[in-house]
Amino acid sequence: MMNVTFYGAVREVTGSMHLLGNGNDHILMDCGLFQGRRQEAAGKNRVLPFDPQIVTNMILSHGHIDHSGRIPVLTSRKFNGRIYCTRATRDVCRCLLLDSGHIQESDAEYLNYKTVRSTLSQMKKYEKGNAELRKLLKKNKHHLETETIHQLIRELRLAAVKPLYTQEEAKNALNYLEGIPYREPFEIGKGITCTFYEAGHILGSAISIIRMQNNGKTTTICFTGDLGRFGKPIIRDPVLNVAEEDRNIDLLIMESTYGDRLHEPAADLKNQLKTELLKAVERQGTILIPAFAYGRTQELLYFLHELYDEGDIPRLPVYVDSPLSTEITKVFGEHPEVYDQDTHRTFLEKGKNPFSFDQMHYVQSVEESMALNRDMTPKIVIASSGMCEAGRILHHLRHKIHNPQTSIFIVGFMAEHTLGRRILDQGQEYAASDRKGEAPVLKILGKEYPLKAHVSKLGGFSAHADRDEMMRFLKESNLNVNKIAVVHGEEKQSLAFADHLNEAGYKAFVPYLGQTVTVN
Repeated sequence: MMNVTFYGAVREVTGSMHLLGNGNDHILMDCGLFQGRRQEAAGKNRVLPFDPQIVTNMILSHGHIDHSGRIPVLTSRKFNGRIYCTRATRDVCRCLLLDSGHIQESDAEYLNYKTVRSTLSQMKKYEKGNAELRKLLKKNKHHLETETIHQLIRELRLAAVKPLYTQEEAKNALNYLEGIPYREPFEIGKGITCTFYEAGHILGSAISIIRMQNNGKTTTICFTGDLGRFGKPIIRDPVLNVAEEDRNIDLLIMESTYGDRLHEPAADLKNQLKTELLKAVERQGTILIPAFAYGRTQELLYFLHELYDEGDIPRLPVYVDSPLSTEITKVFGEHPEVYDQDTHRTFLEKGKNPFSFDQMHYVQSVEESMALNRDMTPKIVIASSGMCEAGRILHHLRHKIHNPQTSIFIVGFMAEHTLGRRILDQGQEYAASDRKGEAPVLKILGKEYPLKAHVSKLGGFSAHADRDEMMRFLKESNLNVNKIAVVHGEEKQSLAFADHLNEAGYKAFVPYLGQTVTVN
């Protein structure tokens, strides 16, 4: 018997976290960051709904921050186990978790700066002294006087914002990660083993099959993590053939991000990108592509490389404006063992790097990025974050979103309440009205801007399987599934997918946050 408690990504997308327990051991599956409205997410992320000391070990499905981003919170609170993941996931987490720690620190410092500045501006001494305030609280245009800010917080008895975790805590968390090859069983508790299989979602992503032996009976739980698409480039498709001992699944914990939606065929992705690029080129402006540093950026570079080699589109300069993307692209280059056959044939066998070509430039410094903001010549800029909630994409948007020559390509899932979702929804509404009337207004970094840029959605780029692809995984794999818990989807998506599964003859349900189910 095993109990499963669903603590995150339940009737929502972010914050993946589930806890397995059998009375002796507790196994945590994912420890993800909630993303969305700042105050709500901050409150959720600071609380772990269990004592980390009870967790024997942890399984990490892949490195995306909504699955890994709270690991430093776990490891800084007396967690004594190991965190098992694939080797590629381990390597990419070295980039992602350190970057997340930097973001946590930067966000906290910026909020403290705003608190101090707001308080001082109301004092008679600084009533008309904006320049004086800037001089007091900033070293220059881009760096804060953190020591002065913290001193003023103490003197003025203000409530300081503390980062969720620091870069040092993120660095320490990396010591807990242990990379395991696909298809090699390993022990995670007394009488409990786990085997990783290809999930096809992102470099290193894994389906985890956990088997518990007790009194001669085997209980098997399968956790898909995020399930990928079939026929996409770079990495191999989701597994359809697992070892015989892993086939009988008592409970399948399955994602449902696109539970009632269908993507464009994966085979059409390159042509879809080509079509939208040719339209955007005619506007003679900048093409902005908010993209996740991990996965989506590399996929875009792969297709652009192919299109440029084939001579099908004008060879605009391509700028990857994300130091994190640069580091993760290096990790991709270090793991050709997980590439699919097409990538080997198209690039590796010809001695080419899929993610590097003559027109491509990596932007490192803030100064280079600022110069790119001011540059009005036609180009492609790929920048993070993918949901437009942080990172350099915000600065590109505020410089270009009001320009009708600008094109914005939405190439990934945008969660509710994110800026990316607002750009997508309002941009499509404006286009549906034939761009007549006042343009919608969006707030970026505290200021309002009209959305006059052209917004295009390239839905087929999603790294998540759609409804039919998830059904293909179930029907064509050699798994025998008894019951399915539907997670990792907005409530509407999860409920719709569960209904679809039940109509197809499966036994599916959508758990509630904090619900515990018993698996015999």
